[in-house]
Amino acid sequence: MSLFLHEVAEILVPRRYQEEIFSRAQERNVIAALDTGSGKTYISTLLIKWIVTRDAGQGKICVFLVPKVALVDQQGDFIAKETGLRVSKRYGSTAIDMTDRRGWRTEIESHDVLVMTAQIFLNILTHSHWTIDKVSLIVFDECHHTRKNHAYNGIMREYFQESPDKRPKVFGMTASPIWNPKDAAESLATLERNLDAKVIAVREHVAELADHSPKPQEIIVEYAASPSLYPEYTSTGLWERLGLSELPPHIDIPIDKLQTRYDVTYHSLGPYGAELFLYHEIKHRIGQFTSHAESEMDYMTNMPYEALQDVELPPELQDMVTVLSHCKSWFEDEDNPDVVPTHIDLKWCSPKVIRLSQLLFEYYSPNFQGIVFVEQRHVAMCLSKMLPRIPPLELYFKSAQLIGHGAGNVQRSNTRGMALRTQKDVVEMFRSREINLLVATSVAEEGLDFPACELVIRFDPIQHMVGYIQSRGRARQKTAAFVVMVQQGQKSHVERYKAFSESEPHLKLVYQTRDEGNIPAPEEELEEGEEREDAYDHPDDLAERERYVIPSTGAILTYNTSIGLLNHLCSLIPRDRFTPVHLPQYSGEFESHLVLPSSLPLPPSDLSYTGPERRTKKEAKRAVAFMAVKRLHALGVFDDYLLPSRPTSGDNEDADGRVIADVSKLPETMEVVVRDPWTRGKKLWIHPVSLDGRTTAGLINGTILPPADLVDNGVYVSSSEASIVEFDLYDEWRQRRALEDFMRMGLWWCITGRGITLPLTCYLVPITSNLEVDWEVIYNAIAHPYGVSDWSAIGEEHYHRLIVTSSREFGRPLMLQRKRDDLTPMSVPAPGSRESSAATYYDYYKEKYTRKNLIPDIPTDGPCIEAKLFPRRASTTYALDGSCSDTSTSTEPSILHTYPQKLCRWALLSPPMYQTFKVLPALMHRLTDLYRARSARFELGLPPIIDDLLVQALTLPNANAGFNNQRLETLGDSVLKLCTVVHLYNRFPHRHEGQLDVLRRNSVSNRTLLSRAKEIQLEQYLTSEPQTMRVWRYTLPADSDLSVTEPRRWASRRIPKRSLQDCMEATLGASYATGGLSMALQAGSALGLSFGGTLPWRTRYGGKLPVTPTSPLFTEMQEIIGYQFKCGKLLAEAVTHPSFRSPDCSSYQRLEFLGDALIDLVVMTYLHNKFPAANSGQLSWARSRAVCAPALAWVSVNKMNLQRILLINNVELSMTMKKYVDVFGATSCQEIVSDGWKHDPPKALSDVLESVLGAAFVDMDYDFEKASVIVEHVLQDLLGVLSPNMPRDPVSELMVWSAKAGCRKISFRKSQSRLDIKKNDSISIIVHDFAVVGPITAANMSLAKGLAAERARQVLEDEESPHYLRRICDCDQQQLMPPLQAQELEVTGDAPLDARRLDDETEAGFAALALKVFTEVRGGSEPADDTVFEESVDDKEEEVAVLLGRLDDMEVDILAPGGQVAVFRMDVDSDGEDVALGSQPSAMNITTC
Repeated sequence: MSLFLHEVAEILVPRRYQEEIFSRAQERNVIAALDTGSGKTYISTLLIKWIVTRDAGQGKICVFLVPKVALVDQQGDFIAKETGLRVSKRYGSTAIDMTDRRGWRTEIESHDVLVMTAQIFLNILTHSHWTIDKVSLIVFDECHHTRKNHAYNGIMREYFQESPDKRPKVFGMTASPIWNPKDAAESLATLERNLDAKVIAVREHVAELADHSPKPQEIIVEYAASPSLYPEYTSTGLWERLGLSELPPHIDIPIDKLQTRYDVTYHSLGPYGAELFLYHEIKHRIGQFTSHAESEMDYMTNMPYEALQDVELPPELQDMVTVLSHCKSWFEDEDNPDVVPTHIDLKWCSPKVIRLSQLLFEYYSPNFQGIVFVEQRHVAMCLSKMLPRIPPLELYFKSAQLIGHGAGNVQRSNTRGMALRTQKDVVEMFRSREINLLVATSVAEEGLDFPACELVIRFDPIQHMVGYIQSRGRARQKTAAFVVMVQQGQKSHVERYKAFSESEPHLKLVYQTRDEGNIPAPEEELEEGEEREDAYDHPDDLAERERYVIPSTGAILTYNTSIGLLNHLCSLIPRDRFTPVHLPQYSGEFESHLVLPSSLPLPPSDLSYTGPERRTKKEAKRAVAFMAVKRLHALGVFDDYLLPSRPTSGDNEDADGRVIADVSKLPETMEVVVRDPWTRGKKLWIHPVSLDGRTTAGLINGTILPPADLVDNGVYVSSSEASIVEFDLYDEWRQRRALEDFMRMGLWWCITGRGITLPLTCYLVPITSNLEVDWEVIYNAIAHPYGVSDWSAIGEEHYHRLIVTSSREFGRPLMLQRKRDDLTPMSVPAPGSRESSAATYYDYYKEKYTRKNLIPDIPTDGPCIEAKLFPRRASTTYALDGSCSDTSTSTEPSILHTYPQKLCRWALLSPPMYQTFKVLPALMHRLTDLYRARSARFELGLPPIIDDLLVQALTLPNANAGFNNQRLETLGDSVLKLCTVVHLYNRFPHRHEGQLDVLRRNSVSNRTLLSRAKEIQLEQYLTSEPQTMRVWRYTLPADSDLSVTEPRRWASRRIPKRSLQDCMEATLGASYATGGLSMALQAGSALGLSFGGTLPWRTRYGGKLPVTPTSPLFTEMQEIIGYQFKCGKLLAEAVTHPSFRSPDCSSYQRLEFLGDALIDLVVMTYLHNKFPAANSGQLSWARSRAVCAPALAWVSVNKMNLQRILLINNVELSMTMKKYVDVFGATSCQEIVSDGWKHDPPKALSDVLESVLGAAFVDMDYDFEKASVIVEHVLQDLLGVLSPNMPRDPVSELMVWSAKAGCRKISFRKSQSRLDIKKNDSISIIVHDFAVVGPITAANMSLAKGLAAERARQVLEDEESPHYLRRICDCDQQQLMPPLQAQELEVTGDAPLDARRLDDETEAGFAALALKVFTEVRGGSEPADDTVFEESVDDKEEEVAVLLGRLDDMEVDILAPGGQVAVFRMDVDSDGEDVALGSQPSAMNITTC
C-alpha cells in the first residue's frame, strides 16, 4: 500500500525510551513511572501485541483497566487502532448484565482485549464469569490507585489467590507512583506489593524522554483575600428574597449544605457568582418538586418555565418561582445556556477571579488552550459561565466546564455530575479548538487525552502529590506555564506546594536509581472504609478475616465485597416512586447489628444479624455483612455465582434448572417434516364412507385412519373403522393400477378438472354391500375414462343424477337436466338463452369452437340435452362446530346450457360416488387433522384434550382452514402465566417480586417456548397447508422411489418458527378449555414447561398456612368479596405497602405478582367464553382494558375501598391517593375502560387489589374455581362493559388508520418542555416532515403520546387543515406497507428486536408497528410469503392454468385421467363464460411454468 509523506506523522513508531520500558516489561511485572504525555499507553500496545502472539491458542485474553469511565472509549479506540485486535469496551451503562452468563462468555471469548473500568472486571471475577488464570496480561492505567479499597486492589487480591505459575503478567502505568511524599520509600513499596510489580523509570534515554515530556515553568501567583462586602455590586438580595432561612421543615431543601456552598462560592468567586449558584440550585430543586406535582395530574398542556406558578406547589415554593422569574434575565440566557446573559463587571468579582482574568489575558495567544482546575463542581459551573462575559476576556475565550460523573452525596443538587456523552462532547470540542478554555475538576487531571496546553492554573490549593503531578502534566508545551494561585498570607498552602515541587526530584530518585531486587512479599494493604475516620484496619482484624469460595463455581466472597453485594441485592427490590430505595440498616459500633429490608420475603430470623466483635467499626460492619451474605446464599437468595437469584434472558436454564437450547440460529421460516397419513404400502386399508348414514364408497389408504365425521353443505359425512384390502393373489398389480386409474378419473371429473401425473396416496372407490372393493364397477368405469358417448341407456331416471361433459370442453363437468328429443342442432335457440345470438345451435357451436380457421365437426342431427354446471369444490375447509358451510363453487348454477347430444359424453360415476367425491377434500382434511392431533396426544403424553380443540390448537393461521390456533393461543398465554407464577411463588419463597418476575419472563418467553417445542418436535404435528383445491396434494413426491414399499407417513413443509411458540400456548389453551387447570398442568408438564409437575395445586400446596385471627380492619372488605380469610397474617401482608416496612410481615409485592396472573386468566376466560366469535386481537385488547392499572385502581377505590385499609407510611402517596378517590368517584366504569390511558393513578391502588385477590387465592388453597367466582364478582362492573369491538387507545387508532391510509412517513418526536428538567416530557407528531401536532406535554410520556395521537388524527382527517393527510401524503396508496414480513415483527426469545425497526420515533419503525397493530386488530398473524407447503409439479401446472385462463387464443397440453396427454384450445367467450376447451391439433404446447 502506498504511503504519502503527509501521512507519516499519523503512524506511531516506538521511541527509544519506550522500547527500553517495553523490554524491561517483557522480563517481569513492572510499573512504568513516566510523565503525562510520554506515551505510556503506546508501550502497553507493544506489550499486548507481544503477549497475544506468545499465548496464541491458549484461550486467554488481555485486560486493560482504567479508573474512570471516560477513559474506556479513548484507550479502547487507541488499542484497536494500533493493534488491529478485537477490542471490547465496557463500562457501567454499556456493560452486560452480570446475570447474563452466556452474554459475558460470548463477549469475552469473541474479543482479544477487554478495556473496561476496574469495578466491572472485579465483578466478572467475583461472579466467576472468568477466572484470573485465563488472563495473560492485565494493564493498570493510572495504577497509583491500587491502594486501600480501590477496585484495582480487589482485582490484585484475586491475582494473589492463584499460584504464581498461573498468574497473568502485570503492567502498571502512572505519572505519580508515590502518594505520600513524607514516606516515599514505604509508599512506593506498598504500591509494588499491591501490584506484584517493580516501579521503573527510564534510565538509558532520559534526554529523549525530557525532549518529549517538557516541564512547564511553575509560578506562584498570589491574590488578595476576599472582602466581606462588595459595595459596587447591586445585589439582587436573592437569598433574602427566596426566604431560605425561614423555610418550614417539610420543604426538602438542605439549607445548611446550601449555605455552606453559597459561602464557599461567595468567597471564591464573589457575590455575582454566589447568587448565580443559588439561582440555578433553587431552580433545579423547584423543578424536582414540579416533576412530582406533574405526575399527580391527569394531563397538562405544554408549559413554559415562566408558568410554573400554575403547578400546584406549596406557597413557599410558589413565592420562590416568582422571585426566580424576576431574576431570570440576570442569571440565565435561554439562547446560550453556557454563559450568563449579562456583562460582568470586575467589581462584582472576588480578587481571586480578578487575578485569574488577568492571568488569562496575559497568556492569551491566537492558538491558546488552557485549563483552570477547581475543587468543587458548582464552582466549575459558575466560573465557566462567568469568564467569557468578563471584559475583555469575552473577545478571546470560549469556555466550558468539565466535571465527573458520580454524585452520590449531591445527587439532588444542580451540580451533579456530567453525563458521559456531554463529557465526551466537551473534550472533543477542546481538541478541535471550538473552545479554548476548560474549567475542570480533578476529572481532567489524569488519563483523558487533551492537547498540550500552554497554561494550566490551579485555582484552588493543591491537596496531594498526585494532583500536583497530574495537573502539571497537562502543561506540556515547551513554553507552557503551570500557575498555582495562593491567597496572600496563606503560608501553609505555599509550603505544601513547595514541598511537592521540591520533593519530586528526590522522589523520582527513589525508583530511578535503586536496584531492581526482589519485590517485597505481598501484604494485606489498608482499606478505605465508607467512614473516613475509620480507614484504619487493625492487624488482628485482618488476621481473623474469612474468605468464602463457592466450590461449584469458584465465585468468591470476601469482607471487602460483602457490603456491596447486600447493597446490590436491596437495590433490586421493586419499589414505586413513593418508596425510598431499600438499603441494609447497620447499627452498633464494634459489634454491628444488620437489619435487611422487610420487602425481602424472608423469615424475620433471616432479616436480622448480629456480627462478631471487632476492633474497628468498619470491620464490624464488614463482618456482619459477610455473615449475612453466607446465610442468604444458603437460602438461595444469592446463587452459586453470588448474584441475586434472578435468571435473565441470557441464561440457558429455566427456573427448574433445565437447559434452554439456543434457538437463535433457527431460520425465520423452517423446513420441517410433518405427520401425513396419506401413503401407499404393501398393505392398504379401506375405510367405509357414509353420507347421511348411507354407506356410499370406501376410502383406501396405507394408514389406518381414525373414524371421523363432519357436516358438509348440509350432508352428514362420516368414515368408519378400517379393514384390510384383500387383493387377488394373481391379479394384484392390475387391481392396484385400477385403483389408481379410477381415482384419477374421479378427481378429473369431480374435483380438479385436470390430470395428475404423480402417484396417488389414497383412493376413493365404490364398494359392495359387504364393504369390499367393487372391482367390476371400477373396471367398467376406467374403460371409459372420458365418458360414454352412447346415450341409448339414458332416460328420465338419470335426470339431475348424471355427470356429462362436452367433448369440446373436457374438464368442465355438467349435470344433466333432461334430454330434448324435440330439438336438434339445427333448431332455433330459445329467446334469451345464451345460444340465441346465433340462428341455430349448430351455428352457435360452430362459431364458438372455430379457431384459426380450423372448423370443428359439429353434428347436425340427433337430439339435444340441457345441462347445468356441476359445482366443484373450491376448498377443503370444514366447520369444527358442525355448521353448514357452503364450500362449493358455481359461477352460474342456475343457467341452462343446451348441447347437441352427439357432442357430449356421460361419466360412469353413480350419484353416491360423485357425491362422495364432492365431500372427499373436506373429509381428507378432517382425517389429516385428527391423525395429527391423536398422534400428538399419544406420542407427547398429552391429556385427553377434546379432538376439535387440539386440532384447532395445531392449525396455523396461514392454512386458511376456517379456524386456527389464535384464540386458543391467547387463552393459553394467560394459562401459561398463572401456572408458571403459582409454581415460582411456591418454589422460591425467599425471592421478591423483582426476582420472581424475571424468572417468570424467562419461563414464558418465546425463546423458552420455542426451545421446548423443538425438544418435543412439536412441528411434526402442525397443519400449515392452505386448504384450497388449487392442487391435489395427496400424491407421492416427484422424487419418490416407487420400488420402496414401506409407507411414507410424513411430508415436507415450510412453517414460520414463530408458529411453534403459538402452538405451545394454544395447546395449553385447549387443555384448559377441556379440563380446566388440572388438565393444563398435565399438558404443560408434557410440553416441558416449568409448572412444577402434574399434581393439583390444592394437593401440592394446600394446608400449609397457619390459622391466625383476622383484624377487624378487614371486616368490610371480606364482606364485599364474600370470603372469610383463615390466615389473617396473609391478609395483613396483602395490604402492607413497601413504605410501611413492618417488622412482622413482608410487603404485598409477592402476592400482587400472584394476583396479577390470577386476574389475567379469569378475565381472559370470561371473554373467551362470552365472545366465541371474537378474534385473538379483540380478546387481547378487551382484556388489556380490564387489567390495566387505571381500571383496577378504579375497582380498588369504588368497589373495595381498599385505600382505607392500605398500610402505608408516605404522606405524598396518601395525598395522591386521596385525590384519585375523588377523581374515580366522578368517573364511570365505561369511562375508565374507554379512556383509562388518560389517568395515571398511584400504582399502589391497583397493586393492593391484585394482592388481596392473590391472598384469597392462596388462603383457599389455590382453588381456582372458587377464586374465579370472587374475581368475577369484584370485577363485574368492568367485565360488563367489555366487548370485542372496543375503541383502542389513540396511539393504536392512529397506527391502524395510517396503515389503512397507506402512509409510511409518520413518527413521534420527544422533547423537553424545560431544559432544567433533564427528561423528555413532550411529544410531537411528524408527518411527511411537518410537525402536525405538538409539542404536547404531560405527566408521563404515555399520556403525552395519547394526547398527541388523538389530536393528530383530528388534524390529519380535517379537509380544511393545511396538514390534511391526502394533501401532504405522497406515499403509494396501493401498497399497504413497505416490504416487511410479519415474521420480522415476532420476538423469538428475549433478545430485543433491532430497535430501529420498531422504534416509533423513526418513520420505518412507526410503519412497522402500524402493520403489527393493524394485523392484531384483524385478529391474526400475517402469513409470510414463503410459508407454503412443499410445491409439486401440479402447482406449476395450476399456475399455468390460472395464467392461461386469462388469455385468449392459446392452446395448452392438459393431462387427462390416467396421465394421457390431450391437447385443448383455450378460449374466453365474449359473454364472459368459462374457458372452453376443444380437441384440436396443438400449435403450441405449454406443460410447465
